[in-house]
Amino acid sequence: MPRPKIFYQCQSCGYSSPKWLGKCPDCGAWNSFVEEKNITKLRKAETATPVILSEISSSTGIRYSTEIKEFDRALGGGVVPGSIVLIGGDPGIGKSTLLLQAIRGLTKLGKTLYVSGEESPEQIKLRADRLTFKSSNVVLLPETLLEGIISVAEEIEPNAVVVDSIQTTFSSDLLSAPGSVSQIRECATKLMFFAKKHHIPIFIIGHVTKEGAIAGPRVLEHIVDTVLYFEGDKGGPFRILRAVKNRFGSTNEIGVFEMSESGLKEVENPSELFLSERPLNVPGSVVTASLEGTRPLLVELQALTSTSGFGLPRRTALGVDYQRVNLLVAVLEKRIGMHLGSMDVFVNVVGGLRIDEPSVDMAVVTAIASSFKNMAVEPNTFVFGEVGLSGEIRAISQAEVRIKEAMKLGFKRGVIPAGNANNIKGLNIEIIGAKNVHEALEILFF
Repeated sequence: MPRPKIFYQCQSCGYSSPKWLGKCPDCGAWNSFVEEKNITKLRKAETATPVILSEISSSTGIRYSTEIKEFDRALGGGVVPGSIVLIGGDPGIGKSTLLLQAIRGLTKLGKTLYVSGEESPEQIKLRADRLTFKSSNVVLLPETLLEGIISVAEEIEPNAVVVDSIQTTFSSDLLSAPGSVSQIRECATKLMFFAKKHHIPIFIIGHVTKEGAIAGPRVLEHIVDTVLYFEGDKGGPFRILRAVKNRFGSTNEIGVFEMSESGLKEVENPSELFLSERPLNVPGSVVTASLEGTRPLLVELQALTSTSGFGLPRRTALGVDYQRVNLLVAVLEKRIGMHLGSMDVFVNVVGGLRIDEPSVDMAVVTAIASSFKNMAVEPNTFVFGEVGLSGEIRAISQAEVRIKEAMKLGFKRGVIPAGNANNIKGLNIEIIGAKNVHEALEILFF
């Protein structure tokens, strides 16, 4: 047997060094190097058989439904055979509950293997009883050794496998501790090979770091086919399942759930949910139309401006990009003449939703101007559009889809980019196009 090799590896990015370092030269993390021992076992190399492209049978369109529409939506329409899905989220957010509910629909197709390295079968049974989930097709396996997991999976031939979690799973081919970069990479790679070879979908639960990223090397997210983040405030009832990578569907797709005593419940109309407690005729509040993957969402965006009691005014942004808010504040100061240099500015997207697309720029500008002028936007009006540095409002994609979603909720007027308004025809709603921020604010407040 070869002698174990000792090296030091960054637990944030996977960078290896022959000696210990205080700061990782690759990712810049401090005190992240851990001593690891690695030994490579001699294994017989397996050579794949070449095949002709035209002779490969296409499996396009074959998907398994979990019977949870929001979960299937985030996956791009259902579970693809042979895919490997990584689900990350904060501790206690409901990842295990989500997957236990998701495999309920898959059990109708055959056996499902649920591997738990953190909970006993009795604990999982208590959760299943709370979810009123009873099925003889769910096989529980309390195991952390990867070779044992693969051996059982080959024996029972399940139609799906759940691994909870990848940080507790380890391979006997490595001497490093479970949860280390080497173990996570090795285990994920072997599970990926098993999924592709046997055409079995595998769901992997991953822990997250304090920064909110999935623990382990970034290569973990490159190995898997789909990466889903389960987000939400543990003190609140709502959860958002967001797809950040999907080889079989749209990225940035979301599914919305509500946590209850009997498990997670689907929210079929998130727009109505996010606007259910919206205050009317209140300065600083405006409704905008965002697009998450293929789903249009109407959300309330709030802003508050107040005279700063400090020498350096504060800028706080929740749910939108902080740097983008600073940019839009500068546009209001330079192009509109609003004196915000001595004002604290707070911006918040109601409902805990995170919006990254530039179509909400006009909503941020409108909310800040509404709070600054102490003038409310009409309750039946919505706005959207991208704002440039010269104050122009640029057209955005799929404007008609956003407008139709607003019409469903009873909105009567929309202030949108002039480039989009010229192409909107045949809709029973008042659409006003604005070329720049100054023109849009005059329409909204005068």
